[in-house]
Amino acid sequence: MIRFFRRLREARLLGMNQRNADYIMRCNPRCYYPLVDDKLTTKRRAEAAGINVPRLYGVIEIEHQIRRLPELLQGVDDFVVKPAHGAGGNGILVITGSRNGRYRRGNGLLMELDEIGHHISNILSGMHSLGGQPDKAMIEQRVVFDPLFDRVSYQGVPDIRTIVYQGVPVMAMVRLPTRMSDGKANLHQGAVGVGLDMGTGRTTTAVWKNTFVDTHPDTGEPIAGLKIPAWDTLVELAARCHGLAHLGYLGVDVVLDRHRGPLVLELNARPGLSIQLANRSSLLKRLDRVDALGSLPANPADRARLGRELFALPSPPEPQQQTQPDKVVEFPRM
Repeated sequence: MIRFFRRLREARLLGMNQRNADYIMRCNPRCYYPLVDDKLTTKRRAEAAGINVPRLYGVIEIEHQIRRLPELLQGVDDFVVKPAHGAGGNGILVITGSRNGRYRRGNGLLMELDEIGHHISNILSGMHSLGGQPDKAMIEQRVVFDPLFDRVSYQGVPDIRTIVYQGVPVMAMVRLPTRMSDGKANLHQGAVGVGLDMGTGRTTTAVWKNTFVDTHPDTGEPIAGLKIPAWDTLVELAARCHGLAHLGYLGVDVVLDRHRGPLVLELNARPGLSIQLANRSSLLKRLDRVDALGSLPANPADRARLGRELFALPSPPEPQQQTQPDKVVEFPRM
């Protein structure tokens, strides 16, 4: 155990206590938390700033508005219901289609409209909200994820989490849904976290249930080497969210819709730390590098470029032509 903690210190992984004291409390004024803790507020501010988000079909705030469901869902076959103040993917209901007046969930089960209404009633009661406070239910566009992820995702929509520090994107990962996570892209529910090269947007190493993996647990497909499309645009989008939330330490969640491209899903004032395991890299070291710079560019595009340059992984060496066969090294038997 002592050796384990010594290795953690040597790796300089950012821990929860240090994250809370040195970064969240210092960089995130509490007066701005409502801008990110309320997904409806985040969505409306993003739209006003010209940032693409999933389309909003409707909001239900009080019980008797549940009667409007048939009206809100008129002509809509697939959608997502989520609590405005939810956390960790709790309370999210994904509907992928309808048939004979019934609605098909992401896991294939069918629901009656009354059951959807009951789910919304639970959201309004605060069952899934932060602190159990009364909540609002948002009904919005279901994202159809980019075909890039077809072979390394189970049912749900993968998202891309980027940590933005003082407006500079410093670390990112893809979160891949699994059978265990019930199609949700949340690591604590069983999704796979996959590190990303900040310079190129290519997937690198992966972690699942605190274990390093090379393949998706459900599909068996290799994870490393996938190239995120429009990576420069996605990193700049994350940098722009710094001005949207006024938070110095921020998690930005983006989804890649096959029709509309990158969409900001939500912002997080307290992003988790498993992103370090997914990347096998110290977040603390990257935050220190940003602090060492002193002044930072005001333009989000320049801050995004800075993040890509500072935290790009080294390029692999060019293969050299062999002039003679490699020697076979024999190891002694143990």
